[in-house]
Amino acid sequence: MSKPIIAVPADTRFFQNTTWHAAQQQYIGAALDVAGAMSFIIPALGDAQDIDAMLDRVDGVMITGSRSNVSPALYGKTPEERDGPFDPGRDATTLPMIRRAIERGLPLLCICRGIQELNVALGGTLVSEVQELDGRIDHRQPPEGDRDALFVIRQPVHIGEGSCLAGILGAGEVQVNSLHRQAISDVAPGLAVEAIAPDGTVEAVSVIDAKNFAVGVQWHPEYWARTDDTSRKLFEAFGEAVRASQAARTAP
Repeated sequence: MSKPIIAVPADTRFFQNTTWHAAQQQYIGAALDVAGAMSFIIPALGDAQDIDAMLDRVDGVMITGSRSNVSPALYGKTPEERDGPFDPGRDATTLPMIRRAIERGLPLLCICRGIQELNVALGGTLVSEVQELDGRIDHRQPPEGDRDALFVIRQPVHIGEGSCLAGILGAGEVQVNSLHRQAISDVAPGLAVEAIAPDGTVEAVSVIDAKNFAVGVQWHPEYWARTDDTSRKLFEAFGEAVRASQAARTAP
């Protein structure tokens, strides 16, 4: 059987005096090498493209991290300059894609910005500058260093007993990396909290009563998926779900 295919929504980037639609190598590389899935990069064109026609042709969806943030206008707040940068084309693509993937029962893995998009897509809200809130720690990336130093595994999170992630990673404490300044505030009604940081920040969620694997994590498992046990297991579980989805899609 050929490798399954996942949809990966692109970021909008502007350089060389033109607009590009791009996805980072670290995500599509981890999907290929660890989950065993090829990626179709989906342009950030919003409702100019047919989401259902695209989902008809894939076996899963991965929503990646990005330097941009979800616009607060999408969860009832007035955007401020410090909340950015924004990527309205990506927002217009990922939010309906997430909702349709869940409705159709496609495997869904949402990473960093992706968990925030998942929460907003299902009716939740976000908070910016987590490190400025009383009692919270600084979840932003280290101030300097090479990419390995920026993505270093340095923060504990607690996975709840009986959760979806507990079945993959085990319940209790695991170590992850942390590179975010925005996080979930009000959890969407359709989501269950799977893991929290020591300061109470939501670090992972799952879709309640999902027809398939549907998980979001605030950390970056893609960066260490080949070498870190926690990161690898998450991508392997996604890969298993995607292969099962492929088998169902291609069955006579």
